[in-house]
Amino acid sequence: MGHFSKFLGISAALMLLSVSAYAGEEKDPLKARVPADQMADARAMKNPVAVTPENIAKGKAIFEGKGTCFNCHGRDGDGMGEAGKILNPAPRNFTNCKFHKKRKDGELFWVIKNGSAGTGMVPLIPAAVTEEEAWLVINYERSFCKDKE
Repeated sequence: MGHFSKFLGISAALMLLSVSAYAGEEKDPLKARVPADQMADARAMKNPVAVTPENIAKGKAIFEGKGTCFNCHGRDGDGMGEAGKILNPAPRNFTNCKFHKKRKDGELFWVIKNGSAGTGMVPLIPAAVTEEEAWLVINYERSFCKDKE
């Protein structure tokens, strides 16, 4: 078996593995990702960054840039980014308005800072973004919900 044949075999096996590991929809889109013993503190945190068009634009730049959020969550915030397609569970779908109504900003911040056990979400503060940048990203993530109720 030549090197090219081995490469094809390995590539096919990896592709099959990727397809079989694809999660599709998030199993429980409303499930909290903050541990119960830290939930009260997380829910009590308030976003210090005002929700303005300028700050949402800054959050978008971070989401699509240095924060690399789009790789998993998708440019449209739907959880269908290229890297996210192989994650199980699938990344959060920020277009789900029920999610935004259920989860507080402090919970989202906690996950950006600490990651989320059992998912592909890794801690991003301070490795990729600052605390202020995380709050900006949260404001942008909230903008994916188009339900104005």
